[in-house]
Amino acid sequence: MDNLIQVTPTKRNRRGKVVHSGQKQIVINIYKDLLKTEPDIKYDNLLNKISTKSGIGIGTIKRTIREYKSTGTLSSPVNKKNRPTVVDKVDDFDKNAIRQKSTHFGSDEKFRLYRKCYKLLKDLQFEYTKRNRNSALTEREDLILWRRKYIADIRRYRKEGKTIYFLDETWINAGDCSSRVWFDKTVKSHRDAFNRGLTTGSKNPIGRGKRLIVVHIGSTEGFVAGCLLCFESKKNTSDYHDEINGDTFFEWFCSVLPLLKDDSVIVMDNAPYHSVKKDHLPTPSWTKIKHQYDLFIIDEEAKKHNQIVLRLPPYHCELNPIELAWSVVKGHVKKNNTTYKLNDVRQLFNDGIKKVTPEMWSNFVSHTIKEEDKFWQLDFISDEMLEETQASTSHVLTITGETTSDSENSD
Repeated sequence: MDNLIQVTPTKRNRRGKVVHSGQKQIVINIYKDLLKTEPDIKYDNLLNKISTKSGIGIGTIKRTIREYKSTGTLSSPVNKKNRPTVVDKVDDFDKNAIRQKSTHFGSDEKFRLYRKCYKLLKDLQFEYTKRNRNSALTEREDLILWRRKYIADIRRYRKEGKTIYFLDETWINAGDCSSRVWFDKTVKSHRDAFNRGLTTGSKNPIGRGKRLIVVHIGSTEGFVAGCLLCFESKKNTSDYHDEINGDTFFEWFCSVLPLLKDDSVIVMDNAPYHSVKKDHLPTPSWTKIKHQYDLFIIDEEAKKHNQIVLRLPPYHCELNPIELAWSVVKGHVKKNNTTYKLNDVRQLFNDGIKKVTPEMWSNFVSHTIKEEDKFWQLDFISDEMLEETQASTSHVLTITGETTSDSENSD
């Protein structure tokens, strides 16, 4: 009795686990053996026996046998999935918040942040640089210059009395609704609510549903009447920018230009469809006439109407007041969305736009000007701090008799 070996049941392959070619080969080997030993076995019994011996589900066994009979080979499944990266998951608003936060960190804090958020910060055009033994997490110099030039330009246009328009694209899902609702604590169950003639509230949406893509433009005088573009999304992608191409935007932009004031400025971001080149450079060697081809279709069309296009630096949505207007409109939709039907959401969105008054727009622009001032001051403070740190380091090295090259070699 002691010499008997206790046989445990065959371990089943976990449901959903990938079955590779090696396991498939075992299935085929068992299949062939059973056909030899039991040539009259019924197909269902054959499948059950293979499943019992291999621990693999009958559905997988059927597909494996079918594959072997049709191709004579066994393949391994492709295990690679297209998972979104951290850069894809974070939208422009959150990227901007990270950008603002990182500019207030000290050098040690920035280094720890850089290690944790390497890919995201690289996407935001930050780089970890070493300047005379002093490391600092900084933005690329060309982006800093872009921001400074943008702020200088928009300040000049304001002084000249030009009307400044801000345009942007956004989206809204049919399933977007408020995450918090009033709940009657006296209602104990669905039956209790039914007996008392009450309801348990609106049902939660199933998923996000269909999506609306929206484009609009406005100024301190409010959204410009007749300029709203709203259409249903046809692609199931995480980025709504995929829905708009250069032709769609250009057609909308041309229809908007006659509705704007003469000698005005149009602020927009750097989406690819905002920056379609008028002509492509024939060959890279034609550098002498490159400036003739380095023109944007949108800019040239605006010039025909005596208007100027001004582009925001990348990931600086806080410098576009229409973002604050979008938050008001979307808040109205989420608060009042109870049907989760796209047509109803479209109407709610139109109603929300009407709620954004010229007074609100003026406040949004005033807030944006404060943000511009913060960036303007911060850029120069950062430069001064780096210069002071470098100067103090050079002074210490001079006193100790060391040189930068000597100390670096010792490191």
